[in-house]
Amino acid sequence: MKLPRDVSGAQLARALRSYGYETTRQTGSHLRLTSSLRGEDHHVTIPAHRTLVVGTLAAILRDVAAYVGVDRDELVRELFGR
Repeated sequence: MKLPRDVSGAQLARALRSYGYETTRQTGSHLRLTSSLRGEDHHVTIPAHRTLVVGTLAAILRDVAAYVGVDRDELVRELFGR
């Protein structure tokens, strides 16, 4: 599935709230999100840029999908409705 090209770091952070991710800190232009959904902490760092580079978005979504236990394409559909 093709990834959206217009997702900002803040939009991605808001979308990941549905999977239990909360912003735990911000250092410069990077957000650190943490989820304890499966009993252990999982951390994801997201650049707080206006538009995320497609490769960066793909890597973040691959990491989150592996932690949550769903396919990346399914995760994209649930987060962005595409």
